[in-house]
Amino acid sequence: MTHSSYSPTRTSRTAGPYASQLPIVDLAAADRGPQARKLLHAQLHSAAHDVGFFQLVGHGVTEAETRALTSAMRAFFALPEADRLSLDNLNSPHFRGYTRIGDERTAGARDWRDQLDIGAERPARVPAPWEPPYWWLEGPNQWPAALPELRTAALHWIDRLSGVAERLLHELLASIGAPVDFYDDIFGPRAHPHLKLVRYPGSSGEGDDQGVGAHKDYGFLTLLLQDQVGGLQVQREDGEFHDVPPLPGAFVVNLGELLEVATDGYLVATNHRVVSPPGATERYSVPFFYNPRLDARIAPLDFPYADRAPGVTVDPANPLFAEYGRNELKGKLRAHPSVAARHHAELLLHPEERPAQLV
Repeated sequence: MTHSSYSPTRTSRTAGPYASQLPIVDLAAADRGPQARKLLHAQLHSAAHDVGFFQLVGHGVTEAETRALTSAMRAFFALPEADRLSLDNLNSPHFRGYTRIGDERTAGARDWRDQLDIGAERPARVPAPWEPPYWWLEGPNQWPAALPELRTAALHWIDRLSGVAERLLHELLASIGAPVDFYDDIFGPRAHPHLKLVRYPGSSGEGDDQGVGAHKDYGFLTLLLQDQVGGLQVQREDGEFHDVPPLPGAFVVNLGELLEVATDGYLVATNHRVVSPPGATERYSVPFFYNPRLDARIAPLDFPYADRAPGVTVDPANPLFAEYGRNELKGKLRAHPSVAARHHAELLLHPEERPAQLV
């Protein structure tokens, strides 16, 4: 597989007037001939290596598809509280359903938002004693009976964005000279996509502004649909958090920790957060997480720039495991302590296992 002539170095990353803007990548350029695809690869390479975030256009998702999802989402959050609470994720050992405002945690602090967590629609799986506990994460979703259109739109969105993310991952791997199908076998029909429908209700009125605290995503790719209110911030090379201005029709894409680990830090997962909108202003967003099978072991990527990889940022408080499911379960237990305490108290009694090497 050939790769672009782009030859980046970490020292080229400097703060400047552009710092509040993200690169804009047009995925449709892959179909416009060799020269356009070569430019696409140079842009993807730079964005993924230098920033870890970019705005994606040319993805093919239509306004009608987007409108179907966002209209159903707004209708859900307009339901009476009792209807939303009937889907409380406390009902679900699979961490599916509705999370009340302030009930999710990032780095131990509450996130001032409520949300509906949705995944692939599968039967409940109760792991046998000899099976890894992350199989608890497979199971059915909870849906509002009054809004059948939400189920239709959300499951369509998962399928649609899984296709976009697969294509994007192929082009991203090609951009750094890696085999485009290197990770195909860890996705497929048993992949573990995750969709959140999120509402930020405005300021908590208690002096903090944490819509969601600073964090990195732990999968492969995240595709975020955000409204025009704003509030997403990305930590750039100057160490500061910069606003990501909403771009109509674009997805904000960021790389997850597994891609950083798989490339020994050559591709970067970047800290980001959401600042609560002021007053009673509401903000809506739809993050989609493109994740592999729960039992997938993430092999290191072989690519021509591997000798320039700076190594992975090590965080003792956030160990990364070779099996994807262990990473996601770790995150769920931390983010949803009430669900963990109700359904998985035995998992909270054991100290964190030592991380496995990615092999």
